[in-house]
Amino acid sequence: MVIINGTSLPMDGKTLSEYLEMSNYNPLRIAVERNGHIVPKAKYNEITLTDGDVLEIVSFVGGG
Repeated sequence: MVIINGTSLPMDGKTLSEYLEMSNYNPLRIAVERNGHIVPKAKYNEITLTDGDVLEIVSFVGGG
């Protein structure tokens, strides 16, 4: 299980990019932290989620 924003999900074996696409995240408008480290956008396709990973995904929202 992978914990994503506090929720356990069966995502181990998927790439970070696959998860983001499945969840309709716009990669240009988010930041991802994996196990306490910021993941560069260029690495989203290379990161394979593994059992025990903890992700925090933050969306940027415009407004004023």
